[in-house]
Amino acid sequence: MNKFPVFLLLLVLGWFSCNPEKRRINEKVIVAAQDSVQQVEATSPVTFFQLEDSSAFPDAILELYTPLGNQVFRPGKVPFEFNVKNFPIYEAEIRSPRLFNIINGGDPVGHLSPIFQKELAEGTYRVVGYLVDEQGLALKSFGNYVDRDFLVGESRPFPYSAEPYLALNFPRNAQIVAAGDDLIIDFLVLGGDMKLDGLIVNVEINDWHYEIDHMAPILVENLPIGDYQVRVKLLRKEGKELEGPFSFVTKSVFVR
Repeated sequence: MNKFPVFLLLLVLGWFSCNPEKRRINEKVIVAAQDSVQQVEATSPVTFFQLEDSSAFPDAILELYTPLGNQVFRPGKVPFEFNVKNFPIYEAEIRSPRLFNIINGGDPVGHLSPIFQKELAEGTYRVVGYLVDEQGLALKSFGNYVDRDFLVGESRPFPYSAEPYLALNFPRNAQIVAAGDDLIIDFLVLGGDMKLDGLIVNVEINDWHYEIDHMAPILVENLPIGDYQVRVKLLRKEGKELEGPFSFVTKSVFVR
């Protein structure tokens, strides 16, 4: 069920648990913590929070040479060629993927090489490529990520939209979180600036809600054992929903 690499998940969780010196910020404690689906009370309140800024590699640059904007390919193997600067993706000791891509809002796929192919059927596609740090968290400085629309077969481009949109690094669909571990929600906002454009990201985990006005990983602790729908939505600050196919992402998560 869970396609997410266990070693990478353990690395991410271990980093958070081994960094007590980082100050917790923007906490939201839900005292009446109860899973409305499972009707199971938590022993401790569910808490959403972030850790103070831990951004890395602000000078790293990710470029996409192929595909070009709205380039058309035949169905089958589609080539992707990225170029990475100021980032240790080529070092021999790198054993886990540091370059990931998301196609049409799906789960991220990691690559050890910046040049690869994907088998794609006829359709219209948007690829988001991004770099991750040693813990598997998406780098969030300008230039750390890139996006591109392209076509396969007899397809039409996406309707033009200047609206920002989301790319979700964590959680992965059908991800299993061990009871007692924190759930990590890690996202990118593309095509806009959260501060300048007055954007917020709204997170719903079943009946629990949390909002953030900047790009940073969100941690959720004390989730009771059960099944969850994690909904991540990009909104205007006045609550208006954005148009476009990628402003809303839903993933299933299981706490076991």
